[in-house]
Amino acid sequence: MSLHFPSRAASAAAAGAMVVLMAACGTNQAAAGAAAPAQPMTAAAPASAPAATAARPSEPPVTAVQAETSVLSIPSVGITGLRVKPYEGTTDDAPGTRIQDTGVAASPYGKRGGVGPGQVGNFLVTAHRLSAGGPLRDLPAVAKGDSVLVTVGDVVYTYEITASRKTSFRSERSLSEQRAAVPGKPGVAPTQAMITISTCATPEDHAEGNFWSDAQGNPEHRIDKIGVLRKTTAAPTVG
Repeated sequence: MSLHFPSRAASAAAAGAMVVLMAACGTNQAAAGAAAPAQPMTAAAPASAPAATAARPSEPPVTAVQAETSVLSIPSVGITGLRVKPYEGTTDDAPGTRIQDTGVAASPYGKRGGVGPGQVGNFLVTAHRLSAGGPLRDLPAVAKGDSVLVTVGDVVYTYEITASRKTSFRSERSLSEQRAAVPGKPGVAPTQAMITISTCATPEDHAEGNFWSDAQGNPEHRIDKIGVLRKTTAAPTVG
């Protein structure tokens, strides 16, 4: 009986088929292996979400303003017992001017105002110099190093005058410097409690031939005295 063996061409064809099959399997395995790492990337996406949520608590909290009437005194120039009435607004606006017209000082707070006595930021105080009894007529004489006492309830905040400046009502830049949380430095975050006491510069403006005034009758310029909180003490017991 004769035996039949496959020809060399058939053997080569079969070997080629096996190579193609193995290559195809290798490709599928490599593709499967390459696709496997992609799953953790999809699963890792939610891990970034808590990071965005966790960033919110780092935002600085909004400080509530002490909207309570205080009493201001500057012993060096004889200013004593000046009531300071807080209101929501900005320096020398219409509501603030109406408060000043009653003979007391006005202290604006809110988005365009300042803070309360003893709080970090700019405690803004404005009052008339010539009208309504002129409670701040002697403010120009206040000098660097003078003390300003602000009493709220049973607490006394003592500020020390550190600088003087002139504000122009006709300059937005000048007004923003006056109203800034750090006086004279708009946009800078405050780190200490400060005070700005402001009154009109009407005599000085008129002496220079400047008779400009706004809708509230304020002259162009204001005289500002700036101070820094130095100490907090208990108010003296009366009686």
